[in-house]
Amino acid sequence: MLVARRLALPALLVASVLAVAGSSFLLPSYWLFLATSAVIGAIVARSTGLVTGQAGMISLCQLSFAAVGAWVVSRLSLTGQGVPFLVQIVAAGLAAVPLGILVGLPALRLRGVHLAVVTLGFATTVDVYLRVKGFPREGFASAVSPPGPFDDPRIYFELCFGTFVVVALLLALAGRRRVGAAWLAVRHSERATAAMGMSVPRVKLTAFATSAFVAGLSGGLLTGQVGLVTPENFAPVGSLVTFAVAVMTAAQYVEGAILAGVLVAFFPEVLRRLGLPLDIADLAFALGAIDVLRRGRGGIAAQARQAMRRRGGRRSPAHTSVATAPPARPPRRTRSADAGATPALEVKGLTVRFGEVAALDGVDLRVRPGTVHALIGPNGAGKTTLVDAVTGFLPRYGGDVLVAGFSLDGLLAYRRARAGVRRTFQQDRTIPDLSVGDYVRLAAGHRTSARDAEAVLGFLGCPAADRPVGSLDVGTRRLVEVAGALAARPALLLLDEPAAGMTEVESADLAQRIAAIPSRFDCAVLLIEHDMAHVVAASSEVTVVDFGRTIASGSPRDVLEHPDVVAAYLGQEIAV
Repeated sequence: MLVARRLALPALLVASVLAVAGSSFLLPSYWLFLATSAVIGAIVARSTGLVTGQAGMISLCQLSFAAVGAWVVSRLSLTGQGVPFLVQIVAAGLAAVPLGILVGLPALRLRGVHLAVVTLGFATTVDVYLRVKGFPREGFASAVSPPGPFDDPRIYFELCFGTFVVVALLLALAGRRRVGAAWLAVRHSERATAAMGMSVPRVKLTAFATSAFVAGLSGGLLTGQVGLVTPENFAPVGSLVTFAVAVMTAAQYVEGAILAGVLVAFFPEVLRRLGLPLDIADLAFALGAIDVLRRGRGGIAAQARQAMRRRGGRRSPAHTSVATAPPARPPRRTRSADAGATPALEVKGLTVRFGEVAALDGVDLRVRPGTVHALIGPNGAGKTTLVDAVTGFLPRYGGDVLVAGFSLDGLLAYRRARAGVRRTFQQDRTIPDLSVGDYVRLAAGHRTSARDAEAVLGFLGCPAADRPVGSLDVGTRRLVEVAGALAARPALLLLDEPAAGMTEVESADLAQRIAAIPSRFDCAVLLIEHDMAHVVAASSEVTVVDFGRTIASGSPRDVLEHPDVVAAYLGQEIAV
């Protein structure tokens, strides 16, 4: 049954490709032209879906990248004697990559409407340049005419369709690798992406560069289809329409991109035959995109996939947790004999100021290797600020932060994660689009075998690796987030309220598992938690901060009975 399910999708794909290729010989010339336009539109829609739907960045200049590709093919058709047409198409995509990186640079600091304005400004700049300079040509005799056999419209359709299939397969392959998962991670949380050890700027630029390459291919193919292109083919309003239809159809998925291409090519034709204004198509796409954004459930393809997933979930037996069987012991790292004398984490005189307010004022903290050290305090005491400083999310602070004796000062967050410092967050920052296993492997940041991933999941009592993260409740997602951090085998793990959203029983169970982390994973833990019963069960040492200063440190019993702690934080004695 499993083999049959794995072969079903490739078989369906092959059958679809053969059916579409065969249908090109049955279509009249005009409908074949529209079908070719639909495929080219699907390619540029897929490029928009990549940068917007997958990576979460607004790009209103995809047709400008296509214009670059069109310009290259037009130039090579005039001066590139002997350059094969397929090479020209590839060159069209490659030529758009540098501009994709250039446009992506503002995305390193800008988001939302500000990035939209920048990309739209780029589209306007390209449009003005093309209207002034035009495309390379020498009269109508210089129209691009693809050489044989691509001069046959049916063969050319198959070339365009084949290009779309190759692009779709390569992007699907990338989606199953770290690069594609990183695009999804950036869309959901840049902080969590950096905490996994990934460079956010590199991930963003990769997304823009890849989308520009795909859009450049579409521009080159369009030039071969129509012969002579004009600036109107790549006007900024066209990029706006492409963005709207890509959002409406969820063009980050293959079926969404195909639907986008079909709508862009055939809907205006339907309006023309009905005698209606063609601008109705643009209005419909804009309203569709607004409705998708308002509902927040994704485009047409995304909703269809969610519905199929729900139906599959009802028909299939309930998923079992990998914790139902005794988990295999995860791989352990070895340390030198004298490493135990060096603190896993040492914070000296840590000071963080926000204007005139001192969030942390000369805090000292030592976490011994092989221990769970709890950091507690009232809301606003500076606990998360300390975690942010240690993990590199606060670039400016006073004092020193050392892990295993090595200073982390000056290192960016993703480099600290790569150095063995991993963390979780108060809010859920998992990636709902991934399965549990895919998320753990992404967070691990290195080649992690399925057995090792399942061992970590089993240790924490997480659901099976094939469960979609988006189908889990908040408390279970917190466990998956901890599992991802543990799978990286860090030297230091910082857990920021990991029991949030859990019941009392679940919190107690998690406390026992956290207490076992040092011995099972050879990893020190700094735990932030408000549940005192959880703190007592999980930790061997406790430090209390209040108003940015340390007021007590020691064993849980001694600290929780300290008068200053009772007065400042607890308000009453707690049985320990």
